Amino acid sequence: MALASCFSPPFRPSLCAGGRSLSHVACACAQTAATAPAAPSLPKALPAILDSRLIACLRAPDGNTAMEAACAALSGGISVLEIVMSTPGVLEVIRALLKDYPSSVIGVGTVLNAEDARKAVKAGAQFLMSPGTVMEILLDLQNTDVLYIPGAMTPTEVLSAFNAGARIIKIYPVLVLGGCDYIKALKKPFPHIPMVASQGTTTDSIRKYIECGASAVVLSDAIFEKEAMRQRNFDQIHRLAHLATLQVGQAGKC
Repeated sequence: MALASCFSPPFRPSLCAGGRSLSHVACACAQTAATAPAAPSLPKALPAILDSRLIACLRAPDGNTAMEAACAALSGGISVLEIVMSTPGVLEVIRALLKDYPSSVIGVGTVLNAEDARKAVKAGAQFLMSPGTVMEILLDLQNTDVLYIPGAMTPTEVLSAFNAGARIIKIYPVLVLGGCDYIKALKKPFPHIPMVASQGTTTDSIRKYIECGASAVVLSDAIFEKEAMRQRNFDQIHRLAHLATLQVGQAGKC
């Protein structure tokens, strides 16, 4: 599938205890340091998400529409973009976007099984997101440079995912669960766990979610408006993306 270029108009835009000598201890310490396992690397996506506080979530009917909509959003100021796994040609779109936008963070969303996760990682996805916690994905991606954001609904699910190694957790479906008030309630027992608010979020609600404790907010239809996607109105998507980034800038720091 040939994909439209991101840079086609109009969107042009990483002596001691035990009697041993000090030299003996120094050698032993050096040997221990040399053989100690390296500290796990921090996925590039995590600080990017915490800094941007906004993840744009794209679902498209075909690869070319996905490519053009993604370019419109990225040129509008979005720095972290997620394309759902069910989008036709998603892996090819991911590869193309990573080439055209090397400073952006590109991931795959609605990843439901380990096989799809491996395909997405092979394509270069920098983070994966799920509506629930897929433990096999969480364990597979530990100590790698690919960030996994599992979904959780209840306090038990949040704590279980965090204890299993999740660095940040998506609260889904947040609006159904109570919206900002639910995030605020979860942050009381879990102030140390970064959370992403997802489902039913709007541009106007970004500030409130962040002030209630969310580290980031997922926006889908608020940027990739259904009518704009149907009409391939990428200028509108560009404008909505820019508006969302302005709203984030007005939100208080987490």
